[in-house]
This record gives sequence, structure tokens and C-alpha cells, in this order.
Amino acid sequence: MKALRTPDDRFQDLPDYPFAPNWLEVDDTEGGSLRVHYLDEGPAEADPVLCLHGEPTWSYLYRHMIPVFTAAGHRVVAPDLVGFGKSDKPAERSDYTYQRHVDWLTSVIVQLDLRNITLVCQDWGGLLGLRLWAEHPERFARVVVANTALPTGDQPMGAAFEGWRQFSQETPEFRTGRIVYGGTVSKLTEAEVAAYDAPFPDDSYQAGARQFPVLVPDTPDNPASEPNRAAWARLKTLDTPVLTAFGAEDKIMAGVDRVFQKLPGAQGQPHTILPAAGHFLQEDVGPELAQLTCDFIARTSA
Repeated sequence: MKALRTPDDRFQDLPDYPFAPNWLEVDDTEGGSLRVHYLDEGPAEADPVLCLHGEPTWSYLYRHMIPVFTAAGHRVVAPDLVGFGKSDKPAERSDYTYQRHVDWLTSVIVQLDLRNITLVCQDWGGLLGLRLWAEHPERFARVVVANTALPTGDQPMGAAFEGWRQFSQETPEFRTGRIVYGGTVSKLTEAEVAAYDAPFPDDSYQAGARQFPVLVPDTPDNPASEPNRAAWARLKTLDTPVLTAFGAEDKIMAGVDRVFQKLPGAQGQPHTILPAAGHFLQEDVGPELAQLTCDFIARTSA
């Protein structure tokens, strides 16, 4: 599998991102390997908070949350998905499948032997992280579901998502920083916009970012539909504590939180709609979301 690697100098002097890089290799499923970047902050012996980003961001998204977690004594692991951030970027759009992403992330948590995980997942971080929880529930202690879903294609995705997907495929320039800017309420500085552009020196690096929207299961016979149905069947049997925290201004995911609130572990939890927060709520209310998660950990710890 041909893969591109973003030059290191693209990531110099990013605002509010002082974190040391960490690397591991995952099987590319074609006889080679891909290098995955991840952050690993806080006490190594502490239980991990696994922060999963989505489209088209990277671990930079969690920069304002990580200090809150580490100050509370938690370890934070925040990988860059394959195709994003500092991780390797397969060059062909066909290299990216839903199942490969699940497998690559599974390799990450197994190699790091993460256990008693608090999962914080948003956007595609949920489409992937919720599958990991369903398939390896013994590794997860609790789950924070933030502006995400686990679609099966049995229900329409809605006009807002359809509009986003059409834009993502038809726009001549896929301007990552501006896309993130448009999904926030508080808005980014120009330096922050540049930080989201940093992983992609040109459009040859953007195969994954372009492909992600069309991998979302939107028909019942999508290749990911049956695995996601199986995941839902499993999740409905688990009593793992679940907290939903959605942005009030996220039009794409509006109302999806109620689906997760029906899970056994979601009963009795103080689910939250965060005002003045858009799709990328880590940007708008990152410290608040981190504190909600810390409180959730304290409340549900044995």
C-alpha cells in the first residue's frame, strides 16, 4: 500500500500543542505497515482516557481537554486516525474502508494494552470507537458519546449530512481548517485554522479526508451495515456507563443523543446539551467537556 507521510516541519510551533509524539506500526492488510501517531499524556500507570477524533480533524482537536484530564490524574491517549494528523496517509481512496479503520484502531488499543478505558468519541471517532467498545467490552469502563452516531443505513442520515457529503465530494478544494471553522460557534484563529491544514500539504494527502463521508453507511446493504447492527445488538446488552454530551448548534447530529440514552448504561446519567457548541464541541467547550468527563469518571468509579 502506497502511503504518504506529512513532513515534520508542517507541525512546528502549533498553538497550544506542546505534546510529545509517540508512534506505533499497524498492519496495512496488504503485507506492509503504516505508522500511527498518538499522544500519551499523564501518569503512565493511570487508567486511560481514549480520545478519538473524526473527520477531518486530528489529535490537535483535544489540545484544550488534555490538560484538564492530566490535572485530574488521568492518562490521555489520543491517536491520529490513519490518513489524518501525523499518521501515515494511504494514497488511494480505495485504501480506506470502515473495517480497515476499525482494525487499525483495534491494533492500537491492543498494542498499548489499554484497559479500563474511558472512551471520549466524536464524529468518526464514534463510528469507530463504538465498534471497538462493542467488540472488546472488557477493555472499556465507560463511554462519553459526543456529537456522533453508529449508523446502520436503516434510517436516513438527514438533509444536513447529505449536504455535507455532497460538498465534501464536489468542492474543488478541501480546505480542512475552514471546514472545522465552519463547524464551531466560537470560531478559530488563523493559526488554529492553519494547524488543521498542517497534515495536508496538498490534495494528494487528502484521500482519507475525501473518502470518509462516503464510507458512512447510508443504505441497508452497505458493507458496514451488518457489522454495525451487530454492534448495536451487543451494546444493548452492556451495562457500561454511558454519558451523552452534544452541542446545541450541531445540526448534523441533532437528536441522535436520544438514541444512545436508551442504552442500559445511560439510564440515570446527567446527559447534557452544551449551549454555544457546534459539531466540533472540543473547540467550543473543550474544558467543560473534559470536566464533565472527569466528573463522570469520579461518579462511576468503583
